[in-house]
Amino acid sequence: MPRINLILNLLFCFGFAVGTTAQSKHPNIVIILADDQGWGDLGFNGNKTVSTPNLDKLAKEGIVLDRFYVSPVCSPTRAELLTGRYHVRGGVTGTSTGLERLDLDEVTFAEVFKENGYRTGIFGKWHNGGQAPYHPNTRGFDEFYGFCAGHWADYFNPILEHNGEIIKGKGFIIDDLTSQGIQFIENNQEVPFLAYFPYNTPHSPMQVPDEFWNRYENKLLAQEGSLPELEDSMHTKAALAMTENIDWNVGRIVQKLEELNLMKNTIVIYFSDNGPNGHRWNDTMKGIKGTTDEGGIRSPFIIHWKGSLEKGTTVNNITSVLDIFPTLVEFAGIQHEQIKPFDGFSLKNLLTTNQDAAVNDRILPSYWSGKTSIRSERFRLSSDQKLYDMQNDPDQTTDVSKEHPDDYKKLLAWRNEWIGTVLNELPARDTRPFPIGHPKMELTILPSSEATGKGNVIRSNKHPNSSFFLQWRNSEDEISWPVSVQESGTFEIEVYYACSEANIGSEIRIEFEGNSLIGSLSNSNEKPLIGMENDRVLRIESYTKEFLPMKLGRIELKKGEGKLKLRVSSLKKVDDLEISSITLRRIN
Repeated sequence: MPRINLILNLLFCFGFAVGTTAQSKHPNIVIILADDQGWGDLGFNGNKTVSTPNLDKLAKEGIVLDRFYVSPVCSPTRAELLTGRYHVRGGVTGTSTGLERLDLDEVTFAEVFKENGYRTGIFGKWHNGGQAPYHPNTRGFDEFYGFCAGHWADYFNPILEHNGEIIKGKGFIIDDLTSQGIQFIENNQEVPFLAYFPYNTPHSPMQVPDEFWNRYENKLLAQEGSLPELEDSMHTKAALAMTENIDWNVGRIVQKLEELNLMKNTIVIYFSDNGPNGHRWNDTMKGIKGTTDEGGIRSPFIIHWKGSLEKGTTVNNITSVLDIFPTLVEFAGIQHEQIKPFDGFSLKNLLTTNQDAAVNDRILPSYWSGKTSIRSERFRLSSDQKLYDMQNDPDQTTDVSKEHPDDYKKLLAWRNEWIGTVLNELPARDTRPFPIGHPKMELTILPSSEATGKGNVIRSNKHPNSSFFLQWRNSEDEISWPVSVQESGTFEIEVYYACSEANIGSEIRIEFEGNSLIGSLSNSNEKPLIGMENDRVLRIESYTKEFLPMKLGRIELKKGEGKLKLRVSSLKKVDDLEISSITLRRIN
């Protein structure tokens, strides 16, 4: 990034060296992102069942963007936050099997802030690529503690990553992520920092500590969803209990900022990545997570900057996750000519003067799974091309295309042009291989969620994230990954597996472009599936277990692309082996 380096050199010339008192005047940034939390899940938006005192206070002392829009699902929203650009421009077209990866020619806000003297940390769910250079530690984050997949199978003492190494978390995952982020803030309080907390709740599985669940198990819900016949009340209770846990952890972050006298120089942002993951109270909006209707993409949003933004203000203009990056670089006074053109707007004028002509006249698209809807300040053109007056009919009940033909034609033309240009940038299929052996990271993790099965093997669940492969029966069964070896070298292979004593002595074989490695199972691992003991409602995703790592040996891999295959060359007992992932550690 030569322009960034030029900017840094100019800053040094004018006495703004990284780490100096002048540099520390840049505002710190804390971004907190909930997962599958609806607009209506919070007290300040009118929920009468939940208790969210910390977020309510943050909203009262900050600015609420009441019509703030995100994507219908997780990874696209995260990509748009990172880049300020439509997720499809960055190659993010799915939520698993590699489709969630953010193209490498996209510049993230972490890279920009890091190059401008910030310490950067991420604590939570990344969901934009698991192998370097897609990995968060190679996309601008100095510190990473969390996981890279779209969802996780167990929230208590889970297996996580810390800067590319596999570790075991401590306690409930959201509490643990928050503790790690608070430590990062303490360690970097003398320099500008960017702390990103992409939480993974209230995404399922619906797990939450007893302290929070006990408040809800027998609690009556004060409000019901707009489609009460589809609401699962226990699921709703679990989501609200998880929301209260988030609120408690937000309180911990704010309390630490106050203890360190950092609130006046810290921008705090809170929002969610899509609509609610169930039919629960969300005012009367149509749609939930995964839809391009109002309820699927309208998110709660708070921005707080003590002494710099007016207290207790609500902004009703339509705004977007695309706007966060351009807004933050302008608030921080950072140059950004090197970034690809934003699809979002800086909201600085809107937040400081409540006026911005460009924002007032904007149109926002929402796209997912072949469906596109369009939002202007007054209207929504739905994916089935009906026009709704959102000011007078926020529930999307009446098509007014005939009453407003000019507005209908304008939005329809805008939609068709957007589809014809932006969506036409998408390739017919994703052919990107999974990188192995990036020089900046020793360990590469290849999970089963990104593998393709052949023969008898099947996934533990139709949802790939956090799944594993089972039903191994003969030497023709295999799982494989299309990979790209970044640099030739020697790699140590570990396989994470489970089996009974009956399969001790069975042989696992790794193959890549003519080279192979065989190792024998020397230990059994018969631990049961875990997760159901902590679930508050029945899940739809896979359960997991404590998979045992086995060092298979070392293999020479040459630079280049090919298919990395895992087979069982000999098997003592069929339908007994389970494999969750393999790791490759670069030795030289």
